[in-house]
Amino acid sequence: MELSESWRACVADDEVRRVGIGLDHIDDGWPQVPVPGHWRCTPEFGASDGPLLYRHRFDLEPPAAGRRRFVTLEGVFYQADVWLDGAYLGDPEGYFFPHSFEITGLSRLAREHVLAVEVSCSPQRQRAAKRNITGVFQHSDTIDQDWNPGGLWRPVRIEETGEVRIDRLRVLCRDANDARAHLRIHVRLDSDFTRTVTLRTSVTDPKSSDKKVIAEHSRSVAGGMNEVDWDVDVYDPELWWPWSLGPQPLTDVTVQVLIQRNERTDSEASDSRTLRIGLREVAMVDWVLSVNGERLFSKGANLAPTRAAPAEATPAEVRRDIELARDAGLDLVRLRGHIGRPELYDAADELGMMVWQDFPLQWGYTRTIRRQAVRQAREAVDALGHHPSIVLWCAHNDPSPTIGSGAGVAGKSILGNIARQQLPGWNRTILDRWVKRAFEAADETRPVIAHSGVAPHLPRGRGTDSHLSFGWHHGDLADLDGFAASMPQMTQFVSEFGAQSVPASASFMHEENWPELDWNGLARHHGLQLQPLAQLVPPADYDRFDDWRTATQHYQAEVLRHYIETLRRLKYRPTGGFCFLSLNDPAPAVSWSVLDHERQPKLAYQAVIEACRPVIVVAERMRDALVAGEAVALDVHVISDLRVPLDDVRCTAKLRWPGGGHEWQWSGSIPTDSCVRVGTVQFVVPNVAGALWFDLTLEHPHAAATNRYATTVIDRPNSAARITSG
Repeated sequence: MELSESWRACVADDEVRRVGIGLDHIDDGWPQVPVPGHWRCTPEFGASDGPLLYRHRFDLEPPAAGRRRFVTLEGVFYQADVWLDGAYLGDPEGYFFPHSFEITGLSRLAREHVLAVEVSCSPQRQRAAKRNITGVFQHSDTIDQDWNPGGLWRPVRIEETGEVRIDRLRVLCRDANDARAHLRIHVRLDSDFTRTVTLRTSVTDPKSSDKKVIAEHSRSVAGGMNEVDWDVDVYDPELWWPWSLGPQPLTDVTVQVLIQRNERTDSEASDSRTLRIGLREVAMVDWVLSVNGERLFSKGANLAPTRAAPAEATPAEVRRDIELARDAGLDLVRLRGHIGRPELYDAADELGMMVWQDFPLQWGYTRTIRRQAVRQAREAVDALGHHPSIVLWCAHNDPSPTIGSGAGVAGKSILGNIARQQLPGWNRTILDRWVKRAFEAADETRPVIAHSGVAPHLPRGRGTDSHLSFGWHHGDLADLDGFAASMPQMTQFVSEFGAQSVPASASFMHEENWPELDWNGLARHHGLQLQPLAQLVPPADYDRFDDWRTATQHYQAEVLRHYIETLRRLKYRPTGGFCFLSLNDPAPAVSWSVLDHERQPKLAYQAVIEACRPVIVVAERMRDALVAGEAVALDVHVISDLRVPLDDVRCTAKLRWPGGGHEWQWSGSIPTDSCVRVGTVQFVVPNVAGALWFDLTLEHPHAAATNRYATTVIDRPNSAARITSG
């Protein structure tokens, strides 16, 4: 039974708490609020930070003998106190997993009931010492700093079971191959008193939909909560793969709790839970992911929430974000600083999209949250661990303040940030290790990292993945190449890079006021970072807003293209993959996304598509301006993610300028899943001022690729060096 209508609420105070929780209180004058929903989406509470007291009246017949009742809050932003008919039930905390309370005794007393829930989501004004584990929803560079997600954002239900209830069910696939898949199953059983139960495990064949019992055993349980674990094997499994490697068969695993009344009666089901899983094995070595023993170079994007108000995102909208990632040629999304709606993981499972799952810790937190963070990490595994798409847990995003993090400035250069991270810090050194251990204890089937964006500890520390800002906060875009050569350990996996741009859906910017925009308001409410944007694409250089917007999008596209091509050239030597920042916007923003809040693509979206094709041909990046007469050498590479070799490949490079050009050709074979240097182009820059184009073409019956680079020649009139038509 879902309690989804006729909820009322008012701002909570001591008087409301005293009289507003009982059955006899008259709440007809309270405003109606949506459940599921967020109170800020109701006009009466559009500017409120709460707390709010929610009330809902409902009728319910008393349960039959031997039946138990529970009220379950599927999602609370962020803390609550719960009463039924004035009786206190509990104080849940945590937004992404369910909270249940038994109401069997209370539901036997009457037919009419009132459920009262005081919901609190306190603003996190101390940005470096936050208390709420809400991640990007309360501290983000793309969500309004004044937004409050408070509310009952997922359904509230009344559930009924027998004497023994399955409170939690966790199904993990530890390893899998063509012959056998090994499952580890954990249940938390809530029993009314001591008894013996039978646990029956069954799986559904994805090809025939037939259900088969694969395990059945008896256990003694005590009154209260009982933790039970067992292992089962599935033989001749259909393996789940990322979409670029194979199909995505899914299998239903059902666990039933059976109670036998006496020797003369058959066992009856007290409770049952079903989870849809995929049978696969994941591993990560030196930041190279493998699935079922097959390694792959991970091409990914950071994924923001579908909407800043997640209750308002429809299942179709959530699925569309995964579809758009796959359409771009990506096989990995990183849920940066948040846990998403359940529909997102279902879509990723079905579409073969791998998920890097961040725990909702972003930037700085107070010391008081450690115990709560450890508990919620275990809840994350219980809630999400069965999804085959999740391939990595990350305990904390960017625990050390860095430029652009919204948490402070670590230094004016990337070396300054690296130096700052050599010092111990409570978040990075203590909190993150506790959360990491909690993930590892609950789930030994996946790799776990303590944090994202932490530099190696000198002189020989390994660090984690890297967040790089060449071309935005730190230096020039061209500096990336030298940095990768001098510090290869920081390009093993680059999980954040990019540049901001102005979206097509820009009515929130009031473009009619150009150039006198509300720059401070755009920074506070819409994520604009004016200092780097004004330096790289100065608004003063453009008479029209549209021209400036287009220029920002061109710059963003060039940044993403260069990063992706560079990292793919470093495939497995040492780079295992990347996640650019970012795929989507959850709200109107000037941001790093390639899809705005209405999912209109920016120019960078097409640039990502081209750079992420399975086979590409690339060259080293030419400088934005070349001097006539200088000697240039460019290595040309072919990168293939295909699982078959390409024989008899022909590669052509053409250098063109007004009035002349030159051509190079190579032929040979490209091995599977590889990066091959096919040749080097050497030339002297012609003494002709203007544009210079460098075109690459790869020809093969089953794979074709093209690429183009452009630069400008600075004329040197007295130079004797010239190139004539070739």
